[in-house]
Amino acid sequence: MHYWVYIVTNHPHGTLYIGVTNDPRRRIWEHRTGALPGFTRQYGLKRLVFLEEHREISAAIAREKQFKGWLRRKKIDLIQAANPLWRDLSEGW
Repeated sequence: MHYWVYIVTNHPHGTLYIGVTNDPRRRIWEHRTGALPGFTRQYGLKRLVFLEEHREISAAIAREKQFKGWLRRKKIDLIQAANPLWRDLSEGW
């Protein structure tokens, strides 16, 4: 099985949410439709701007915790290195 650490936002350089999933398509659909109550629905976080794959859930969770411990500037630098235009990586799903 594969696991992904992801970051969603509401617009470039807006609010960031970091999560882990084993099904990015389903999880992004949940964010987009507001299917689950919580932070991402409240702030309209629907744009997938970062996605990183892991083979072990423990590695994905450790990476998520690492990202969450970073300052905002470092998170933005990570996104810009992988996705400089802040494109929605889930377009066309």
